[in-house]
Amino acid sequence: MAAKRKKAAKKKRARKKAKTRGYRARRYSREERMRAARVVARLYATYPDVECALTHRDAFELTAATILSAQCTDERVNMVTPELFLRWPTPAALARAELADVEDVVRSTGFFRNKAKSLVGMAERVSEVYGGEIPQAMDDLLTLPGVARKTANVVRGVIWGLAEGVVVDTHVKRISGLLGWTRRTAPEQIERDLIALHPQEVWIDLSHMLIHHGRQVCIARRPRCGECPVANDCPSAGA
Repeated sequence: MAAKRKKAAKKKRARKKAKTRGYRARRYSREERMRAARVVARLYATYPDVECALTHRDAFELTAATILSAQCTDERVNMVTPELFLRWPTPAALARAELADVEDVVRSTGFFRNKAKSLVGMAERVSEVYGGEIPQAMDDLLTLPGVARKTANVVRGVIWGLAEGVVVDTHVKRISGLLGWTRRTAPEQIERDLIALHPQEVWIDLSHMLIHHGRQVCIARRPRCGECPVANDCPSAGA
């Protein structure tokens, strides 16, 4: 029975991926693009010093922190990573770690067994294949255990200023829908819409600004629309 469920789940994921690959980004009118540009300008004015909320000192630490951030708040991750990096400060050190010890350290971030396995696997591959350095290329990053497109975009954007896409987390997904920028729910499709709507020079900052905005103003359960700097261009304001 379990094998049948696993097979069915695998087929479902395959159908989802095929659907995403065939998705063409939405086409936007001139008015929609102008409205989006006004929103981005106001977000820049509101969050002029926007930066990644995950505490890190280098590409290795950011990669590990982003792996831990799946289904977990950045605040919780930032509480866990100081001990993680104190005990295993380099990919080589983490690659040699006992899995059970890593599990104990990251337990509070949720899904700790899978995350610990990904962390150690990531460190092993970085040490054995990439000489102990996190690779810059998207295709190389995607070969690291625990690293999907979202994580790769975070690392490439924050560490090297390389904008190949837009990071879509829960805040970006929710607020992009509220602003009318996308009608999609799959992160890969949302990313394609955002790429089509916004110029490449704002891709990196856009996700960070929307994340800050989602935590401080456009809060999921109690949005403060009366204080929102982009309310005039948000079709969901006050709804």
